[in-house]
Amino acid sequence: MPEKDSPRIDKWLWAVRIFKTRSMATQACRAGKVKVEGQAIKPSREVQEGMIITVQSGPLTKTVKVTGLLEKRVGAKLVDQYMEDLTPDEEYQKLKMIKSQSGLGPIRKGRPTKKERRELDQWFGWD
Repeated sequence: MPEKDSPRIDKWLWAVRIFKTRSMATQACRAGKVKVEGQAIKPSREVQEGMIITVQSGPLTKTVKVTGLLEKRVGAKLVDQYMEDLTPDEEYQKLKMIKSQSGLGPIRKGRPTKKERRELDQWFGWD
């Protein structure tokens, strides 16, 4: 008999902070966006150490290897103890390129700077 029960995959994905909420992890599993060995899986599938999980999240396809089991959510600094990120750098570069092309840069709050104000005036034709 195993000493410790294996957690459900939706719970594990939430615990290692791949998804913000457990319900989002469950929905992704049901939609076929979470795969193990190329097969779409149900949210109730149990996680085993050494398992390689592929998660499609928007334009990013993230691949992780399970190195530890847990059921409770852990801090961001501790996530590396439970999973190994196998995602190729090309995926992250693709995501950066998409963000830069769509203008989804850092969002500022407050008043525009003097330079931004001049650019806005020029864009609106108020100069």
